[in-house]
Amino acid sequence: MQKIIRAGFLYFAFVLGTGFVLGSFRVPFLVPRLGERWAELAEMPIMAFVIFYSAGYILRRFPEINQAGTSLLVGFLALALSVFAELGLATLLQEQTLVAYIASRDKVSGSVYLVLLLVFALMPWLRLRKNEYLKVIS
Repeated sequence: MQKIIRAGFLYFAFVLGTGFVLGSFRVPFLVPRLGERWAELAEMPIMAFVIFYSAGYILRRFPEINQAGTSLLVGFLALALSVFAELGLATLLQEQTLVAYIASRDKVSGSVYLVLLLVFALMPWLRLRKNEYLKVIS
């Protein structure tokens, strides 16, 4: 269980750290030029790339989680940590209520973001399934 928690925290930290770095570039430089929607959408492919490679890294780093159930636990633990961190920071730093923060999200980029969160949660399992498939056909 400790390995699952460590893997989930590491996966979360990679993705959150990248999101933080990208956000500190996006907000002052891209948002004024492109607007909130397009700036967020421009960031999404980079985050998808980081999610994909971070999931692969944790599967290699923690071979104990290379099972369907445990890889799903890792992904959903990382998702829970990510959602908690985002909502917590939004309410604390932006001094908004949770409802106001959710209502302030752009409909288009917010919807894509929700899909990306689901991909984030499932990616360790998806990468594991891909690796198992490649072992079978080779």
